[in-house]
Amino acid sequence: DMPTPIKYFNPEIREAYRMFDTGNLNVDAILNAKISLALEREIPCHYKATIPKQLSVSDIDLCVILGNLIDNAVEACRDVEPKSQFLRLYIAPMKQQFYISVSNATNELVRKLDEDYISRKRGDHGHGLKRIDVMVEKYGGYINRKNEPGVFVTEIMLPL
Repeated sequence: DMPTPIKYFNPEIREAYRMFDTGNLNVDAILNAKISLALEREIPCHYKATIPKQLSVSDIDLCVILGNLIDNAVEACRDVEPKSQFLRLYIAPMKQQFYISVSNATNELVRKLDEDYISRKRGDHGHGLKRIDVMVEKYGGYINRKNEPGVFVTEIMLPL
């Protein structure tokens, strides 16, 4: 009488927990967890992350920013037909700045991305956007959101 096999996630997902190895343990933890979640939902993900040793932004704040960005991206993909879903994440030092870019599929065409829009919009999503703005502002950084047909992009520059 055979023992019941242990049921793992599909093996690709088990691999996924070790996708990020930037040298920053907290950032690796949040990126691995969030991107694994996206992959479990079968959202195609493309990502590259290089975290400099010295950052002006605290690990906790950086994790809040990244967590909210990826949550929003995954959320937006849910409303898009599977074959059009995607999530792209790029994090690297660039020209004395720390650059973060997240792009995702969306079926929403947002005309206005002002505070008014953000606070009136869907509950949680709105809070997530707001939380990101507060963090970026705290460090004197810069945030740019772009909405093109089918694609939503958030770019963040933080001082190094």
